Amino acid sequence: MTIEAGPAELYTTRARAADVPALVELVNGAYRGEKPPRGWSSEAGLIAGRRLEPAAAAALVAGPASAVLVVRAQSGLFGAVALRGTRPQVAEVEWLAVRPSLQGNGLGRALLETAGAWARAELGAATLELAVLAPREELLAWLERRGFAPTGERRVLPTAESFGEPRAEGLTLDVLARALAA
Repeated sequence: MTIEAGPAELYTTRARAADVPALVELVNGAYRGEKPPRGWSSEAGLIAGRRLEPAAAAALVAGPASAVLVVRAQSGLFGAVALRGTRPQVAEVEWLAVRPSLQGNGLGRALLETAGAWARAELGAATLELAVLAPREELLAWLERRGFAPTGERRVLPTAESFGEPRAEGLTLDVLARALAA
């Protein structure tokens, strides 16, 4: 995928080990950024701390049944999506992040489409799945407009240190899924 962005040309590739520090910064800024520009995707009001630790990013980049696809330009990373094969014919989006200053420009939508195509071609996935914090109604609606539908499955928020510290009681994750075109 190539995207025109003014004087810079953005393109999508798989992340490399050398990208891990920039990935950690990008994901933590998009999900937990406390300072402006704070994107509409921020969970900072619901969960404190880091969303992604370097070891977890490195594992996704190097994993045999996972991949991190990044949108980059010469000046750095602009967006990323992490995928992993979770069970036969299902790929799960671990996270989707776009620089807060670039959100609302179609980059997230393009990353989701690229992720679906990659999951189908490389993992043989027929379904793309993701889990979203239940109180995130705006994000849930955005995903539904992109073809995702609630599965009815609700997961407990991970307690791993690397996921962050909940600022509210009883947070859960709603699972959504979308069939991938053959």
